[in-house]
Amino acid sequence: MKTNLTYKVPKTLLNKGTGFLNGYTHTLNPYTGCAFGCSYCYVRQMPVSLFRKEDWGSWVDVKQEASRVFAKELQRALTKGKVTLFMSSSTDPYQPAEYKECITRSLLETMVQHPPDFVLVQTRSPLVTRDIDLLQQLGDRVRVSMTVETDLDDMRKHFSPSAPPIAGRLRALEQLRDAGIPTQVAIAPVLPSSEQFVAILRPLVQRVCIDDYFMGDGSEGKRTRRLGMESLYQQVGMEHWYHPDAYQTVVQRMKDYFAEDEIWISQAGFEP
Repeated sequence: MKTNLTYKVPKTLLNKGTGFLNGYTHTLNPYTGCAFGCSYCYVRQMPVSLFRKEDWGSWVDVKQEASRVFAKELQRALTKGKVTLFMSSSTDPYQPAEYKECITRSLLETMVQHPPDFVLVQTRSPLVTRDIDLLQQLGDRVRVSMTVETDLDDMRKHFSPSAPPIAGRLRALEQLRDAGIPTQVAIAPVLPSSEQFVAILRPLVQRVCIDDYFMGDGSEGKRTRRLGMESLYQQVGMEHWYHPDAYQTVVQRMKDYFAEDEIWISQAGFEP
């Protein structure tokens, strides 16, 4: 799918953390829209997508001059108290446009100059490794949360064909680990996976967050149901994975390799 880029200068970058992300003072989105266009993305059912009347994944707004706007807002917020940032809540900060536009990198540069108390970088893109130099400077104020929904790339292709291959994400986690960057794997949403998935993850991270549609889409699975996700599971004969209890299968597998305090469920795993 071709993605059309539009350039806009935002009036504001920081939004109050609410709902699922109420543990954060603010959310931060370098872009509006997301070229990965994952079939299960809850943002498809949010006003930012519905009012656009264009296919999710076909458009992205690039927030020009974002670092200038962000620097003013961040400094102001820091004078008022603790600042914790979730980047990003409705887009991927390392989607393809970031290669050229470097909006996310410019925001991290601002954070290095004016460090927030904590920032979680949520992505599914290996491009995050480009910014290891900045992430290292943020030290324990940052955590990179890499989405790896499954170890089966054929499942990735079925549910999110425009998203980066699984192998690339695993290599990125290895690079982040070797660079000393705090990381976690977000198995979110839970997609069908093999029993080997856990053994693959064990050397790469000390923290795993497991989430599904029923806990994590903000409407107890109703938003996802409207997207017709169950039929996608049926197409590959995996409908038993589309169930409120399916995540428990992954949890039990994880317990064979990870300690209890290394396994986090849904909202708790994304908290600052």
